[in-house]
Amino acid sequence: MVVESDGLLDESSLAAAPLPQEAVHVRLDKPRMDDLADLVFLANNKQVAANLSTMPHPFTAEDGRALITKANLNLHRSEGFAIRLKSTGRLIGLTRYANVEPGGPVHIGYWLGEPFWGQGFATEAVHALVDHAFMYTDIEELQGSCRVTNPASRRVLVKSGFQYRDQSMIRSVGAGGSVPIERYTLERTIWKSLKGWGQGR
Repeated sequence: MVVESDGLLDESSLAAAPLPQEAVHVRLDKPRMDDLADLVFLANNKQVAANLSTMPHPFTAEDGRALITKANLNLHRSEGFAIRLKSTGRLIGLTRYANVEPGGPVHIGYWLGEPFWGQGFATEAVHALVDHAFMYTDIEELQGSCRVTNPASRRVLVKSGFQYRDQSMIRSVGAGGSVPIERYTLERTIWKSLKGWGQGR
């Protein structure tokens, strides 16, 4: 479940970190305005919005431009990326990590357009996102969440090394109200162990 934050500009972040490493089938880079048509087509889907916290439905071109602009801001402990198929370069979704509130935990979020579900692309993207967060920031723990009715998103978190924490409620704009979620965490020390063992990556 994407938990988004507007965040605050941090003038100490003078340069953006390198882009995440490419995965087998996808790569992460910054979304561009020429992605707008693909972004709106994929995001304007009730099934996508209902599994996210702040994505509206319908999703308009204005919403898309705002999302692209936000993903390209230089924010402290926050990065947003387009998920692209390596074979075509086309945008198939978005992913990010960000503080929901200043000084609070850093959450990851991700979504794919429905035509790209069930092919392992989200797991590849989250692996690359997590590696980027721990390699290029001082973040000690990442949090992720999914709706209890979304087993595919749960599998992405578990395959990425996240461990179940608890259940809670969150407001989802797309779902039109509060929905139950499962919350997961991944600590830097666990990530290092998984990288060392060659597991979950």
